[in-house]
Amino acid sequence: MTETTQLAIGRPASLATGGVPDRVPGGTTTALRALVARPTLTVALVWLALVVLAALLPGALTHHDPLAADPAARLTAPDAAHWFGTDQLGRDLYARVVHGTALTLQAAVLAIVIGLVGGSLVGLVAGFVGGVVDAVLMRVADVLLAIPSLLLSLTIVTVLGFGTVNVAVAVGVASIATIARIMRSEVVRVRTAPYVEAASANGNRWWRVLLVHVLPNAAGPVLVLAALEFGTAILAVSSLSFLGYGAQPPQPEWGSLVATGRDFIASSWWLTTIPGVVIAVTVLAGNRVARALDTERRAVR
Repeated sequence: MTETTQLAIGRPASLATGGVPDRVPGGTTTALRALVARPTLTVALVWLALVVLAALLPGALTHHDPLAADPAARLTAPDAAHWFGTDQLGRDLYARVVHGTALTLQAAVLAIVIGLVGGSLVGLVAGFVGGVVDAVLMRVADVLLAIPSLLLSLTIVTVLGFGTVNVAVAVGVASIATIARIMRSEVVRVRTAPYVEAASANGNRWWRVLLVHVLPNAAGPVLVLAALEFGTAILAVSSLSFLGYGAQPPQPEWGSLVATGRDFIASSWWLTTIPGVVIAVTVLAGNRVARALDTERRAVR
């Protein structure tokens, strides 16, 4: 029996035609069973889906105006009419939390993009070039890592000024050093791999080797870290907004909602507790999904 015949016989049926796998029967059922087997991951995904829906289509979750005041209903405890209660001006807290999701999520995503792009570029150059360039960039990263991220963000936003975008930039810049470290370590590992050396020996230009062979194989852990940074970014953005650097009144934002309710915490606990719980659950959900992504990546490797 020839080698070709053996390969044809031993080849899985799903790859028998043109090397393209057929649709796996019950693939959707298998995925559902996997989610049911991990209920915490399922809950995290459902919660994050609701957060995204609130950010994109807040009107689908509430019909209340987040800026409409009703003095007659001020400081009303949670009930059927106002699920999260009302604030000191009679504004519906549930509507303010839902409508405040967009600002918080936009700031967190912008911060992650800034940190991911900046950190990846720094780590890629440092790990691939090496030598003096690597030493200088990593020493700068070490200095930034020695400063607590919240303190560094606070310093940057103080220079930039108030506003959600400035808060996002400050949080993103503060995360560059961490991402650069991870990217650099992966690039150092990948650049000595046989396939990278073979690509260089075959006459490929350095930029092609970097973009085609090094970057795709070094990006896995960095993307997982970016997913993990989602929760950290929300915490940092909310913390800076709590201190008054984020969205300015009357615009709702999760951190500012917690800050607004602290003056009434003795009599109206829901003003700080409920937005705080929303922040905490979102951070935990993001971390759970990031951990699942990391587990899947390790299983593939």
